[in-house]
Amino acid sequence: QVQLVESGGGLVQAGGSLRLSCVASGRTFSNYVMGWFRRAPGKEREFVGGINKSGRGTYYEDSVKGRCTISRDNAENTAYLQMNSLKPEDTGVYYCAARDSATILTRTAAYDYWGQGTQVTVSS
Repeated sequence: QVQLVESGGGLVQAGGSLRLSCVASGRTFSNYVMGWFRRAPGKEREFVGGINKSGRGTYYEDSVKGRCTISRDNAENTAYLQMNSLKPEDTGVYYCAARDSATILTRTAAYDYWGQGTQVTVSS
């Protein structure tokens, strides 16, 4: 089992920035691909981006490319989602997820472990 705990959400004005953190425990963190997802009000959970085990490879959903950066610190068992130039449509609950495989996938079903989520609200 892997336990994931997100933090760093909050209320921010459009154009602002937030850095979300995801702390993992329970298993060797570096064995897992990490993904970030979000669920906007009234919508399905969607992929935001992911990072491979070493941290040298990332993949982003088109709407956040250039505005978001995912990183990880395997020594600290933590993954990060840096979000800049935030827009109201970025509002939602943000989740980190872990996948016991080598590839970053965008499907929610591909991930084995999930955090409880952290709320991000962007005001216009």
